[in-house]
Amino acid sequence: MNFLFYTLLSLFAILPLPRGSTFDWAWMLMSIVVYVMAAIWLLWYRQGKVVVTPAFHSARYVMILLLIWLVWNLMQTVPLPIGLLEVISPLSAEMYRLGMPDINFAPISIDVNATREQLITGLAYVLIFAMVLLVVNSMKRLRIFTLWLIVLGVLQAVIASLAYFGGQEIYYNVLSAQGTFANRNQLAGFLELNLAIGIGLLLSSMSEQGSRSWRDRIRGWAQSLLSRKVRIRIYLAIMVVTLVLTRSRMGNTAFFASMTIAGILALLIMKRSPRPVVILLTSLVIIDIFIVSQWFGLDQLQQRFENMKKEKVSLDIRTNTLNRLNTSMQTRALHKDAALTGTGAGTFFAVFPAYQDIGQPGFFQHAHNDYLEFMSDTGWTGLLLLAAIVLITFAAAIRAMRKRRHPLMRGMAFSSVMGIISLMIHSTTDFNFRIPSNAALFMVILALGWIALSMPVAKGKLKLRTTDER
Repeated sequence: MNFLFYTLLSLFAILPLPRGSTFDWAWMLMSIVVYVMAAIWLLWYRQGKVVVTPAFHSARYVMILLLIWLVWNLMQTVPLPIGLLEVISPLSAEMYRLGMPDINFAPISIDVNATREQLITGLAYVLIFAMVLLVVNSMKRLRIFTLWLIVLGVLQAVIASLAYFGGQEIYYNVLSAQGTFANRNQLAGFLELNLAIGIGLLLSSMSEQGSRSWRDRIRGWAQSLLSRKVRIRIYLAIMVVTLVLTRSRMGNTAFFASMTIAGILALLIMKRSPRPVVILLTSLVIIDIFIVSQWFGLDQLQQRFENMKKEKVSLDIRTNTLNRLNTSMQTRALHKDAALTGTGAGTFFAVFPAYQDIGQPGFFQHAHNDYLEFMSDTGWTGLLLLAAIVLITFAAAIRAMRKRRHPLMRGMAFSSVMGIISLMIHSTTDFNFRIPSNAALFMVILALGWIALSMPVAKGKLKLRTTDER
């Protein structure tokens, strides 16, 4: 079992390095490693060496929905009678008719190879979700795993900051921090999720003894923030600085908005220790925004927001903004012709040119809006499946915040809530779910919600049941 756990740690260490694993060899390697891990676990399960954890058992309905999602992706590659295709997916039928007028059978996907690639990576994400639930099966492992992810976030932040201040390019020459990712928005998405995990871990260290005097409480909070957990606090500060250096408007907006919303929910839902939550979040806002970030370009990020409101802005800013807006509007037009089924997972790049304005330059591989792209690829069928998966998990994390008493479980529930909110906001203008390292990390965020709800805190071996031990 230790082998699978350390393999999981190694996998997440490697994922961000080859441009977020967007290279073909990188996402294929990720898929192979996860497939092998799953096969080994199943073999050990058959031999009685491992058991199904309570977290996996609790998340079984989400697993079913994820498998249905994969089946839907697979169905998009199955040839159908052209008459039936014209009824359920008229856009796909029309595109096949244009190229092959006499065709009798055709799939929903207009690019079967692209959809198969999405099916391969999609199965890998589902197995990552399952492996986290099955392998991270103790509080000790949970602490090690989450702390490891935070360290990886810090490492990426250090790489990005050193490259930025040293004027060195890694993949592309840009004027903002991007680390080993293709652009700043992808790094911002990666840091947002790691920050959510870090804040949850720091929150779990806050004292919750309600009977102490105010002097003892203040002393305890100060010790938690400034001494015993100082390393995590420094890690968070480094990542926030780098997040500001990315100059990603929506990345920074998503982070601070999600932290605020999750904090408010925590105050309303948690039955104990609301004051430590206030102290922690207040310190994050004051230290990160008004002190640390001010030294590293918060004014330049603010300038990017102000430029959006000005008529006289630079050509690259105006072109980039207009291209995103035009792409979104044109993708909405695409939805009208492929509302039910989409045109096949991963086929946006192939179908969008038919809707692209003739005066709009460039090739768009993604829609710069995950919601619109999922709708284009899989229609309402796929989008509603994904929405159900996220909403059910979000509800589980909220339930964990309300019912669990152990600080670590509540902290991980907070991480899940904040991470979900953050990437849901960021997805309105970017495509983090198309970046394997970010998508895999989001599956961890989902898994943390179920772990927070169902992981037993009592010592001893885990049993195959949903426990009420808190």
